[in-house]
Amino acid sequence: YNITGFLASLGLVGMAIALAAKDTVANLFGSLVIFSDKPFKIGDWIKTPDVEGVVEEVGIRSTKVRTFAQALVSVPNAVLANSSILNWSEMGKRRIKTTLGLTYDTSNAQMQNIVKELREMLKEDEDIHQDTIHIYFTDFADSSLGIFCYFFTKSTNWAMYMETREKVNFKMIEIVEKNNAAFAFPSHS
Repeated sequence: YNITGFLASLGLVGMAIALAAKDTVANLFGSLVIFSDKPFKIGDWIKTPDVEGVVEEVGIRSTKVRTFAQALVSVPNAVLANSSILNWSEMGKRRIKTTLGLTYDTSNAQMQNIVKELREMLKEDEDIHQDTIHIYFTDFADSSLGIFCYFFTKSTNWAMYMETREKVNFKMIEIVEKNNAAFAFPSHS
């Protein structure tokens, strides 16, 4: 027997097996990273460069994520372990950021009163996180006077967040109307 040919054949077979098993080994190490770092758990809403949805299952080879279109995506753990993962479920509060645009015929007294009442309204709302409430008259924009509004809801649940946001929006309209001011729309004169 030609031992050199036999060893060369074993080397080629070993290299072929190593190349074929490369993804399996990478996924195994990826699952070890996911199990040890715990960047998410079953039920968490995550976003990666490849997928966004709710984690349904974490396996040895892959993680199953249910997208909001209800598709089930199986993501290899090696890909997840090497991706940035945004875990929305780990939020402690949820941000609302908007700018109210009022017409240029809003007086200084009206503007000061509106800003003051907006701050008070948010400070009295039990669904608003009280640590960060920023309401300021900030802009002389092309078509409006801008009031910058930046605050957080206590709930991170999407439905409750949307309910709170809607409630606050209605109160904002009420405050602006009560002060005989109006919202601006793009215009030129």
